[in-house]
Amino acid sequence: MITLYVEENNGERRPIEVPTDMSLSLMEVLKASDYPVQATCGGMALCATCHVEVLDGDDKYKEATDPELEMLDTLPEVSDTSRLACQMRIEDEMDGLVVRILAQEEGYV
Repeated sequence: MITLYVEENNGERRPIEVPTDMSLSLMEVLKASDYPVQATCGGMALCATCHVEVLDGDDKYKEATDPELEMLDTLPEVSDTSRLACQMRIEDEMDGLVVRILAQEEGYV
């Protein structure tokens, strides 16, 4: 098990305990934890309704893949650490990772 944190709009960081042996994506974890992630494409990197920003954690999780970058380029506001939660597979090295959900701020949710 690892602990991930979701930073709320007020700056509070809420922990989520996550198993690392189930090959889950961050999107699946957020949805299962009742966060407002629409994920209309079901995790195919086609809709950006699971847009998150990596605030703290292993630097390798701050780098988006090419398919993510193509989708993120369609959004009005992204940062250097923007990611699609559907493309982030849960791994042991993610322990302590902090993300902020941006899809809801963009009006997708």
